[in-house]
Amino acid sequence: MVSFNPIHNGHLALAKHIVLSNEADELWFVVSPNNPLKDQNELLDEHIRLEMTVLAIEQNNKLKVSDIEFGMPLPSYSIDTLRKLKNEFPQHTFVLLIGSDNALVFDKWKDHEQLLAEFEVLVYPRRGYDFEAVQSLYPTMRKLNTPYYDISSTQIRNAIRNQRPFEQYLPKIVADFITENQLYL
Repeated sequence: MVSFNPIHNGHLALAKHIVLSNEADELWFVVSPNNPLKDQNELLDEHIRLEMTVLAIEQNNKLKVSDIEFGMPLPSYSIDTLRKLKNEFPQHTFVLLIGSDNALVFDKWKDHEQLLAEFEVLVYPRRGYDFEAVQSLYPTMRKLNTPYYDISSTQIRNAIRNQRPFEQYLPKIVADFITENQLYL
């Protein structure tokens, strides 16, 4: 339910922190072909983004990649994806992880009140986004106690476009894939 355009070390560090701190047994990276709240002009083909995500997590059996949204109607809505995951994998309990930036615009999400009623929502605190404001709007959302990972996919794409170093923000295998395939130029 994230673009992963591209997946980066911040995504991976947060995922590892969540499983190591026992917030979740596994963390699933659901690659979204079409996020209704993102600029579609910036988005690489979903299969390329999926491939980079698979490469990034292949060494960690607690991290999984899903393309479940690839067969769903576009645009992708989290409530529909979570319901489908719950239906297809009834042995799992699914929890949504979002950044505090997304939590502050949660009212723009499709069926956001129903989503909160059906699923737990964990919030990654981003710098500059007040979690107290989130908590006052959505008291059932739970803030994660996690380090900050000050990195963004936008920052990486801009560095590549401007021919600045970007490799330090990505797993080596992903950085090499981007370079070899001349992505984000």
